[in-house]
Amino acid sequence: MAIYYGKETEQAIKNFPFSGPRISLSLIHAIAEIKWAAAQALIETKEIDEIKGKAIIKAAKSVARGERDEQFFLPALQGGAGTSTHMNVNEVIANLATEILSKEKRKLTVHPLDDVNKGQSTNDVIPSALKIESLRKTQKILKTGKELYKVLNEKAKAYERVAKLGRTHLQDAVPITLGDEFHSYAYSIERDLKRLEALLPSLRELVLGGTAVGNGVNASPQFVRHLYPALSKITRIELVPAKNLMAQTSNPQDFVALSQAFTALTLDLSKMANDLRFLSSGPRGGIGEINIKSKQNGSSIMPGKINPIQLETVNQLHFLVSGNNLSIQEAAHAAQLELSVMTPLIAERLLESATLIQEVIEKSLIGCIQHITANKNICRTHLENSTAYATLLVPRLGYDVVAEVVDEAIRTQNTVRKVVLEKKLLTEKELNTLVGRYKTNL
Repeated sequence: MAIYYGKETEQAIKNFPFSGPRISLSLIHAIAEIKWAAAQALIETKEIDEIKGKAIIKAAKSVARGERDEQFFLPALQGGAGTSTHMNVNEVIANLATEILSKEKRKLTVHPLDDVNKGQSTNDVIPSALKIESLRKTQKILKTGKELYKVLNEKAKAYERVAKLGRTHLQDAVPITLGDEFHSYAYSIERDLKRLEALLPSLRELVLGGTAVGNGVNASPQFVRHLYPALSKITRIELVPAKNLMAQTSNPQDFVALSQAFTALTLDLSKMANDLRFLSSGPRGGIGEINIKSKQNGSSIMPGKINPIQLETVNQLHFLVSGNNLSIQEAAHAAQLELSVMTPLIAERLLESATLIQEVIEKSLIGCIQHITANKNICRTHLENSTAYATLLVPRLGYDVVAEVVDEAIRTQNTVRKVVLEKKLLTEKELNTLVGRYKTNL
């Protein structure tokens, strides 16, 4: 394998000899897109030799397309606000560009800092690349999340007439339908997706042109004016400079807000997963109101055991994303004066969360929801045998009378229906009218 990185990368390998996650290649690709756009802007403003600039563009394109991924393997855990990662990209692009010029028989050397990094800094490139990649991943989550919302609504419609027992504190509460539950899940996910959509404009605001601390040292205004249109065209994302580059360089709160929105989404997903696990518990000793499709054997010792593995994965996704969110918040809190110095950790944790959210929803959760079926008879039996009808009788019979009915039903192990009819408090027709759409026909 040819080596295109240089001495700065080699030094970083020695300084950070850690196992664990590597720098996200998607982040590397986004950095390369910035280098591509920067070289194009510099050519347009005549701030770089055109021949060198075109070679940098060719090299940056190669990196952005993932053709040189083997050159990038530094650990995500590193000091320096991402300088080592940035140097790695600069060196690889510079050496590739020099090789391109050599093959064209041009005796020119492309310098990683004087040429590839001209008008830029780690402190504006890394967070800008992270915003670009965060936008892409968030848009994927939105697309997948909308498919989940659609599937939940389909289930809600399919089961809108399946009467069942609603529970609070894990105790009998009031009648509902299975469709009601799925509608509530769909609405919660819809709200989460709207929160994510509301963050997209802030993610389009980059700090490129701010260089080291946001005041634009060594970046000409002409370069910056050409840079954003070029980068927007390359990424196919409308990107704009932040209103205050210094504020954005020193305060990474856009990433915190995105991480918190991710956490809220996975919290709702996990709550739904817990509910579905509870409702599908059994097959004989649990609630058993719904069925989850079997995916694999659930035990090495208990034949026939089936576990809700997809839903358990969703629970663990929330635990992971929640932990990542805490790391991101602490890393953001550690920003000092003019710079958020803990950006590498923010990037690694944020991109991991975004990637896994999209994958778990698409490859696990949607399929699980699609194959859920209702045990309608069990739903009806649980409702009829519960005390849930009691609340519906209060407007007609009064709280105290109904409380006595419930006490007798529990004491005698009879249904509320049977006690009401035996006491002749209501006729069966009157009772069914009060029960309304929750009538079970049992």
